[in-house]
Amino acid sequence: MTTLTPRKPYSPEELEQLYPKGLKLQLVQVFLRHGERTPVSSRFQNTGLAPYWPYCGVARRMVQMAASNQELSSWNGFQWRRKMESFGDKDQSIVAVGAGDEIEGICQHGELTDKGRETTYALGQRLRHLYVDQLGFMPEIKTDSEDMYLRATPIPRALESLQQAFWGMYPTNARTLDFPPPVIVARSVSEETLFPNEGNCRRFRQLARLFADRAASRWNDSEQMDYLNKLWSKYMPEASPKVAVDAHPRLSGIMDTINATDAHGPATKLPSEFYDKKGRAVLDRIAVEEWFAGYNESNEYRKLGIGALMGDVVDRMVSTAVDGGWRSETSASGSNDPESGKSIKFAMSGCHDTTLAAILSSVGGFENGSWPPFTSSIAVELFSQAPNDRADVGSMLEEFSNPRVASKKPGVLSSLFGNKPAAQPLAPSETARTPLESFPEETRESLRKHYVRLRFNDQPVRIPGCASKAENHLPGDETFCTLDAFKGIVDKFTPKSWQDECMQNLGAGLHGPNDEERIPAGY
Repeated sequence: MTTLTPRKPYSPEELEQLYPKGLKLQLVQVFLRHGERTPVSSRFQNTGLAPYWPYCGVARRMVQMAASNQELSSWNGFQWRRKMESFGDKDQSIVAVGAGDEIEGICQHGELTDKGRETTYALGQRLRHLYVDQLGFMPEIKTDSEDMYLRATPIPRALESLQQAFWGMYPTNARTLDFPPPVIVARSVSEETLFPNEGNCRRFRQLARLFADRAASRWNDSEQMDYLNKLWSKYMPEASPKVAVDAHPRLSGIMDTINATDAHGPATKLPSEFYDKKGRAVLDRIAVEEWFAGYNESNEYRKLGIGALMGDVVDRMVSTAVDGGWRSETSASGSNDPESGKSIKFAMSGCHDTTLAAILSSVGGFENGSWPPFTSSIAVELFSQAPNDRADVGSMLEEFSNPRVASKKPGVLSSLFGNKPAAQPLAPSETARTPLESFPEETRESLRKHYVRLRFNDQPVRIPGCASKAENHLPGDETFCTLDAFKGIVDKFTPKSWQDECMQNLGAGLHGPNDEERIPAGY
């Protein structure tokens, strides 16, 4: 499957089951794969597939950059139109044209297309329908984005998809006229953890290559690969005539072009053999093993590939559960007034297929999974047990809606650090990266009264370490993990220093010295 076919909105009966009255939703973290895009490189032009695709008309109309006067004291929007050039048959510069001789609206490789913008905007609309219209968790009209955290990887299609999803969730008529520009958090590529960062983590790059080589040795001479060769080898380049995991193009590269062509118009299609149902099922199975088997088998792979991000995910939930709310200076307007800070209720991150599959695989929720389609998403939801009486309701409302009260709430580790008061809202939380076993029993009990649930494309995810023990999940529903159990699982693959650990165990093979226990994913 290439383009996600979203399910219908939850019915009242489904909502009642998915969001029990005994639980109160407190924090939502959404990770969304970008929408439909062009292939990341030109392949199979020998089949007649155009190297340039004419599906980026929106980008052509929206292109804008900042321009200043000579003193750099003021800025204006500089509008411009994009056209693309290419090499001619004599290496001369010629205009790049699309499949139908278009010369504008031409996409670059890996660029979000008009359809990708439509599907991510529609994802935002679905998020609004659930969290605003059906659950009333987020307000109908926004005056600012102080209670939201928006982040994207440095890759443009992820940022643009995040923007589309935000606009779908809060369109113009759902924002006040004085709504300030929202903050979108970014990181340097060298420090990016919102996708598995092979380029800047040497040990993870080694592990990824080792697992890819293992997949090649397992599958290149198999009956399944023979079937793919019968379908596609006649279209492979002369220098690499056989279809293989490590051929050129790689098997995953073939999948990239198939999926991108399948998502767009008839002018950019491969020969029919590429869409053979059995062939695509084989392709998906092998590619998933090549890219994601490491998360199931290796704790070191989980730790370096997605552990830093999952550590952040858990830290935010722990701060929400025991510190009076999660706050982030990067997501706020820049005010240093601690009493003006709001707790974050909704986070949205623009990322990639490798992010989503890594999250699911690392917690044991991707068994027999298929490659995530364009515009897939994971919602990580945190719940607390609902209060039982009016006094509890009033106390909770005051605690989580009044920044003054929240900022005075004692920190989770106060008993370990001489009853030190909690940090101010914009200061780092003292709970960050604190191992579960270091928490006081009183705090552990609080974590057991909070529940975590993952929904992948609106389907709840079963995490084996939570489902296997009654004390680790909500009675009657194994998909709700206690925050205590979920943190215990994630702690096992949260690095203490991601950058340092990326330089350890170099050359140690498929399983390094710290991976001897072979902890299964999700436990």
